[in-house]
Amino acid sequence: MDEVHLQQISAHVYARIGVANASPLTNSFGANAGAVIGRDAVLIIDTLMSAAEGGQLLSAVRQITDKPIRHVVNTHHHMDHTWGNCVFAAAGATVIGHEYTRQALREPANGLARAQRYRIPAENLAGTVIVPPSLTFRQDLRLDLGDVSVELDYPGPTHTTGSIIARIREDDVLFSGDILFTNYHVTMIDGDVANWCRVLRALQGTAPRAIVPGHGPVSSVADLQAMEEYLRVFDEEATRLCAGKAAADADAIAQELSAVLPGPQRTELPFIVAANLRVRYLPK
Repeated sequence: MDEVHLQQISAHVYARIGVANASPLTNSFGANAGAVIGRDAVLIIDTLMSAAEGGQLLSAVRQITDKPIRHVVNTHHHMDHTWGNCVFAAAGATVIGHEYTRQALREPANGLARAQRYRIPAENLAGTVIVPPSLTFRQDLRLDLGDVSVELDYPGPTHTTGSIIARIREDDVLFSGDILFTNYHVTMIDGDVANWCRVLRALQGTAPRAIVPGHGPVSSVADLQAMEEYLRVFDEEATRLCAGKAAADADAIAQELSAVLPGPQRTELPFIVAANLRVRYLPK
């Protein structure tokens, strides 16, 4: 299992940036996480994929500060961002997310058995318990940590029905969750591509100093533009290439599609291309 390290992004913000080219099964599929440290308390953004990895994140935070961890924010419900919740809930933190995220994490289809689809060994999930948000919101929520606040905003369905954005205005840092992938192929199986593209265009106008994506290195407005183009081309080309084809053709179509997708640096998690085709574009 890859050790969790935090890098300082700004005066109050630290981020765990997933290791590139690492095994996705021991690296939460490269998912990022964060910690915002105020005068009075700490807020965690996403918790990785298991009790073990969540525990490493907690240990990394404790190397920086001993202030109480009062809040955990889930940017969306996917397992690589939420299955470490149990560690922080046991330590007394309140888990927060959009109401749709809580609903999704309560669905049996999103239970621990989902890990079998990705061939995640059972021992990697030892001690892991799914803990949905206990505090939810519909549109926005502001959390004051003392001298710094975290603003949560729901822009409508994007990567998932309940994906949210976390902004730290005092530091001009934005956590996008999986609304932005940088250098990674993009999971679209739960997405609303049209609104997702609209949200990416709107975010380009906000020009934050630093963006922590759901996957990939600390990013900029140029990465938001690249993500929008990727989604647009993927959707157009996948629709064209999949016409009249069946699920058995997914791997061959994925090779053809990958050749025309923008961004030669987008090399991480290539298997996602075929997975998107099977779920969104090919008949079951």
